[in-house]
Amino acid sequence: MALDHSLIGVPGEPQERSWTSADALLYAIGVGAGLGDPLHELEFTTENSAGVEQQVLPTFGVLVAQARTGRSLGTFDRARLVHAEQAFELRRPLPVAGTARVTATVTGIYDKGSGALVVSENVAVDAATSEPLVTSTTSAFIVGEGGFGGDRGPRDAEPWARPERDPDLRVTQPTRPEQALLYRLSGDRNPLHTDPAFAARGGFATPILHGLCTYGFAGRALLHAVCGGDPARFGFMSGRFSQPVLPGQTLVTSIWRDDGGAVFQTAKPDGTVVIDRGRVRVRALSFDGTVRGSCPQAIQQRLEHLLLAARGDPVGVKHALGAEPVDQDQQLVGGQGEVYPVA
Repeated sequence: MALDHSLIGVPGEPQERSWTSADALLYAIGVGAGLGDPLHELEFTTENSAGVEQQVLPTFGVLVAQARTGRSLGTFDRARLVHAEQAFELRRPLPVAGTARVTATVTGIYDKGSGALVVSENVAVDAATSEPLVTSTTSAFIVGEGGFGGDRGPRDAEPWARPERDPDLRVTQPTRPEQALLYRLSGDRNPLHTDPAFAARGGFATPILHGLCTYGFAGRALLHAVCGGDPARFGFMSGRFSQPVLPGQTLVTSIWRDDGGAVFQTAKPDGTVVIDRGRVRVRALSFDGTVRGSCPQAIQQRLEHLLLAARGDPVGVKHALGAEPVDQDQQLVGGQGEVYPVA
């Protein structure tokens, strides 16, 4: 076995990771903000428009929390490593620029037969104040590294099932043919996403889109559809990467609201699911930019619907008045709560 199991449970040395306003802007463009309408989502794509204060997309937190353990995981073919699952929890909205101190720990290496599943947890705190920022949990599957007779891994702590009803919302998002070239500028230079020969070694006919790019698109959809566009309300997101996406393909995220936030799936237009077992949790409402306490989830969700209704969002109006969920033949577009019939 080429993987180093002695890494399990041993925290790496803390590493500092800094980002600037430009990094946050570049990330936003890399996950599709402003695509098709450069005047939309200006709070994430510009820092110099009158009356617009720059904010940071919540999924940028996964990048903030990236760090290495400080020791090599072992010897294996990088072309045979794929991102399997990703979850993260935001403790507070991310600043436009800052420095985090990140500690990475491999929490498990599991035998899945055809490969090994490596799970790691990264904890990022503000380097100046030591206040928690982000906790990120990443699972990577390495083809050909299984069969070593190890534990297959724990069962899911929080069972997931697709609700037996139509989605409350469907969010449709195109990606650019050059999306991977944009996203890689945020730091992931893996040639799997740009080099046809390298992609072929991994069994792909052509370079594929970064899993975290697809994840960022889904995160934007959830931010606007579930959190009213307010990053302070975005608490947690998780999902399992089930199929690759090619740059230029369209993504459709189906969202089922629940008391804690929502569950979701992201798929291609033909129904092929690319992010499965998705979940997003909503934080307590924020007032004047400050999150104040918490409330029972059902009441919290009702307050969210009332807030959306006050903004003129038809989805919020329907929920606030106790009406049935939005019909499946409607979709959220533009990310601001407008709901239009599907053609």
